[in-house]
Amino acid sequence: MEKRMNILIADDHELFLQGLQFVLQSHFDKPDITAVKNYNELFEALQKNNFDLIMTDLAMPGANPLDALSKIHTLLKDTPIIVISAVFDREIVQKTIEIGVAGYIPKSSSNDLMLSAIHLVLAGGVYIPKELLDEATVSSELSQEFQKLKDLSAPQPPKTKDKKLTPRQIDVIRGIAKGLPNKLIAYELGLTEGTVKVHMTVILKTLGVLNRTAAVMEAVKKGYISKEEAGL
Repeated sequence: MEKRMNILIADDHELFLQGLQFVLQSHFDKPDITAVKNYNELFEALQKNNFDLIMTDLAMPGANPLDALSKIHTLLKDTPIIVISAVFDREIVQKTIEIGVAGYIPKSSSNDLMLSAIHLVLAGGVYIPKELLDEATVSSELSQEFQKLKDLSAPQPPKTKDKKLTPRQIDVIRGIAKGLPNKLIAYELGLTEGTVKVHMTVILKTLGVLNRTAAVMEAVKKGYISKEEAGL
């Protein structure tokens, strides 16, 4: 029997909180959803349950937002965190990604975009609004990956040559093929976990797949890694 998603959602606007809960319940198969309205309630919930996904507003009562996000990531390093916020500032977005947030979704986003972002994050990627990709001020390696994301998000001419994975992305694929989580892949490659998540996002988009397993299979098919490396 497939495990039900255990999701924590947090927002101090009850109408938005109810709407988000409805969208998630309509999309996932009977998810267990815990809804809270401030950071105090959020941390109380974290003490009682383990969650597969945390989706939270940024500006809520009870704590400084960036301090709260850092604490959440410290408590649950392997649980993806998505911020859904009306705050659309590139410096704030950058700081949340550096902390370990896996996605930053504007509240003005459509339901379809929100769900696509959730699936990308659950596959090990990171979602950043495309409007901010060309404004991010990050390390050189991450900046190059952001540019690739921007290019991959743009409409492509019919005969555009297929994008290729870089050697670093192939190293990430090898880690995925070993069954390693992003944290261990980052350790092995001497990268931050956030950088690995961005690499993962580019890999999924470049290969045209939706999850890690499909990425490994497609990487074998295209000759990036061997069947032996993929455990086939």
